[in-house]
Amino acid sequence: MQEKAMARVIIVGGGFSGTALAIHLARTSSSRLLITVVEPRANLGGGVAYSTQEPAHRINVPASRMQLSGEEQGAFDRWYRQQPECSLDSVAHCEDGAVYPQRSLFGRYLAEQFATAAKAYPHITLRHVQASAVAWEGEQLLLSNGETLQGDVLALAISHPPPSLPRALQPFSAHPALIANPWQHGVLDAIDPQSSVAIIGTSLSMADVVASLGTRQHRGPLIAFSRRGQLSRDNLSGEWPEWMLAPQQASSARLWLRHIRAEVARAAEQDLPWQRVLDQVRVQGQDIWQSLPLREQQSFVRHLRSWWDVHRYRIAPQVSAVISARRQQGSLKVLAARLSDISDVGNQLQITLRTREGASQTHRLDHLIVTTGPGHEALTASQPLLQSLSQQGLIRADLLGFGIDVDSQSHTLNVTGQPNARLFVVGPAARARFGELMGLPQVADHAAAVAKHILQELQIAPAERCPPSAL
Repeated sequence: MQEKAMARVIIVGGGFSGTALAIHLARTSSSRLLITVVEPRANLGGGVAYSTQEPAHRINVPASRMQLSGEEQGAFDRWYRQQPECSLDSVAHCEDGAVYPQRSLFGRYLAEQFATAAKAYPHITLRHVQASAVAWEGEQLLLSNGETLQGDVLALAISHPPPSLPRALQPFSAHPALIANPWQHGVLDAIDPQSSVAIIGTSLSMADVVASLGTRQHRGPLIAFSRRGQLSRDNLSGEWPEWMLAPQQASSARLWLRHIRAEVARAAEQDLPWQRVLDQVRVQGQDIWQSLPLREQQSFVRHLRSWWDVHRYRIAPQVSAVISARRQQGSLKVLAARLSDISDVGNQLQITLRTREGASQTHRLDHLIVTTGPGHEALTASQPLLQSLSQQGLIRADLLGFGIDVDSQSHTLNVTGQPNARLFVVGPAARARFGELMGLPQVADHAAAVAKHILQELQIAPAERCPPSAL
C-alpha cells in the first residue's frame, strides 16, 4: 500500500500564537506532518510582545500563570527559576514569592519549547523559515526571499499590526520630536533625562514607556493623556480564594455591567478584591461575548471597552511602582484630555490639550510619544499577504474593527461570508468572533482548538499523548 503523502501546514507569524499552534500540532498529530512557521525574526516565540530586549518590559502576570496549555500550569515558572536570570534579576521577585520576569525570557522559553517539540516527534517536521509572507496563490505561499512554499493549510497568526498614527499627528510624522513607534529598537535612547515629554495614550503601552524612561534616568516633566485618563490597574499580590460568579443570562452589555458591579460589591463584603471577580469574568469571557448580539457587542466597544481594558489588562507591580513614584514626586501627570491643537516650534512640538472639564492647557515638548496601540482596524491592509488575500476576496475585516472575520472553527470568511476550509486565523486577530482572546491563557487554548480543527480538516486523527516532560 502506498504511504500517505505528508500533509503540509504553513503558519504565518512566529509570535506566541503561531509558535503555540505549531507545538500543539506536533503534539497531537498521529500522522506525518510538515509544519512550517514563516517569521522574519531570527527566533520564534517572541513576536511583538516577547521579542523586546528592553529590561523594563516585564510580563504582566506572575510567571506561574504563563504556559502553553492548561495542563502545564507553572511550567514557565519552574523553567525560569532554573535560569541564571532568576537570581541576577532581583527586581523580578515579589514579597509574596511571585516572579515577574523580563518579557524576553518568555520568548526564549517558547523558542526552547519549539526546539524540544521538533526533536520529540520523529514523524513531525517542524521548521522555521526566516522571511516575510508576500502573497497566497492557490496552495502556494510566496515569500520575501523569493522562495515558494506549498501548503495544504494556511494559518494566519498575525495579531498586532504596526501602531497607527492618529490623524492629527500625521502631518508631523517626520518631525524629530515625534516618536510614532516607541517599540523601535533604541528610539528612546536619545531622550535627554531632563527633557519634557508627553505620551498620548494611558494604558499598558504608556506604562511600558514610563518604565523604560525610568531605566534611562529620565526625570523631566512627563504628561500622559487620553480621553478618559484611565490607567491600567495593578495585579493582585498574595494568595486569594477563587470567586464564582452568580448565574446570569443577560442579553445586553448594560445588564452584564450591572451584574458584574453587583458581584464586585458581593465580593467586597467577603473581603475579596475586585480582581478576583474580573478574573472569573475573563474565564467566562468568550461565552459571555458570544451570547451578545452584534449590536450589543458594538455598544460594548463604544462605551465600555476602555474601562474593561484597564481593569482586565493589568500591569506588573514593578511597573506600577515606577508610575506611582513618579506621580508622587510630581514629575508625572495623568490627564483626561484630548489633543485640540499641535504645531511645530523648531525641534519641539507645542500641543494644546482640552481637558474633560473644558480647561485648556498648552505644553511645549521635546518629545511626543504615541502609545495608542496597534492599528487593528486596518489589519487586513497592514501587510502584503493580507492585502493579497483581501484583494482575492479570501478574507474580510470583521465588523468590530478588531481583525479578521472568522467562523466558530476559526476558518476565515470570504467577502460573501463563506468559510474557507483550508484558511485559518489563530490568536487575537479572531477575537471579534470569540471575545476574550488577548490574554495568554485564552490564546493558548485557542491555538490548541485551531490545531484540532486543522487536523480534522486534514483527516488526521489526534494522537493520545501527554506533552513531553521537558515542556
